[in-house]
Amino acid sequence: MLVIGFPTGPLQANCYLLAADVGEPCLIVDPGQGATEPIAAALREHRLSPVAVLLTHGHFDHCFSVAPVCDGNDVPAWVHPDDRWMLSDPVRGMGAGSRAMFGGNLELREPREVRELADGAELDLAGLRLTVDHSPGHTGGSVMFRTGTEEGGRLVLAGDTLFAGSIGRTDLPGGDHAAMLTSLRTKVLTMADDTVVLPGHGPTTTIGRERAGNPFLVDLGDGDAPAPPRRGL
Repeated sequence: MLVIGFPTGPLQANCYLLAADVGEPCLIVDPGQGATEPIAAALREHRLSPVAVLLTHGHFDHCFSVAPVCDGNDVPAWVHPDDRWMLSDPVRGMGAGSRAMFGGNLELREPREVRELADGAELDLAGLRLTVDHSPGHTGGSVMFRTGTEEGGRLVLAGDTLFAGSIGRTDLPGGDHAAMLTSLRTKVLTMADDTVVLPGHGPTTTIGRERAGNPFLVDLGDGDAPAPPRRGL
């Protein structure tokens, strides 16, 4: 599997391109601020043809460029219905500090074609099969995408549910700390240790590494976990 990732925008949200190989169809995950040109360059360099854009959640640092990327390549965007409203009204999902970045104003629009994700859905796209895990907590419509095989090569696009050494914040509109703890217990900690984690911010990690050393996961074994730090949106 070919995986290309790079950070975008002032909040350094990770954008990913996934394909079976060079010269094949591909998926684009979380095209954030300033992602349009790097995506176009990666498509040219690796001779990839996008077939869909997948969104782990609706915060603008992950979906800022979704309309131009989708409409420019004539592909749909996939998002959980609980976060779809943020595609055209992102300010409602932002905290006071984030609003100030844009003077309180930020106008976006939906792509021409939007399809909605459901928990447990199997997506067969670009020659890849992905399983959708609804993981509310950071936002009501946060999802993770799992792919790979039981024999190995497993990975998860975790969005802002799980980071290396941390988890997503839950203090923004739509955030829910109790829901985050449930998602971590029932969706994250049930994955195999060798699953590679491609997070929404920061470096790649593995489920095993986070299970052993991430304080927000380790503490789940003793009941409640502390509130996550403020990182990204």
